[in-house]
Amino acid sequence: MIDFPVSVDYTQTMTEDNVKIVADYLLGQTEYEMATTRRVLAAVATETASYKPSEKCMSGLELAGHIAAAEVFFLSGVVNGKFEWAPPEFKTPADALAYYEQKVPGLIADARALPGAKLAETLGMGPMSMPGVDFLALNLKHSVHHRGQLSAYLRPMGSKVPNIYGPSADSEKQATA
Repeated sequence: MIDFPVSVDYTQTMTEDNVKIVADYLLGQTEYEMATTRRVLAAVATETASYKPSEKCMSGLELAGHIAAAEVFFLSGVVNGKFEWAPPEFKTPADALAYYEQKVPGLIADARALPGAKLAETLGMGPMSMPGVDFLALNLKHSVHHRGQLSAYLRPMGSKVPNIYGPSADSEKQATA
């Protein structure tokens, strides 16, 4: 059994305008993080995408697909008011990246168009129940978390780590220093 923390509904003390402001901030942060997520997904080489650090871990391809599919899952769930997990099967890391690039920008725009009242509505996802705006926060945290995992796979997979929050040891700027 997974032990989920008890959700606190902060929207009970927020106006619909406040919820909308928080959602717009979170969606802006999600948009900002997209460029980094794209770079990390693009760095996964097809030839070594089956790499896993241990048997308990997802492979590089599975993790790349999970990042892309989960972001679509969370954003679609908030936009549609219900969560449906039906991830596509990705054959290559490029497939995961293409799916991410095709789906996520439009879903961010759709979520941004939602009114504060809709974003404050409580949604259920398995044992979790919280306002849609909180799922936007969870989406951002989830994506950054798994992207960090995937970036740690890259060198053992024979790939270079792209710039994330500044140059990596593999970036041209660092390599020439």
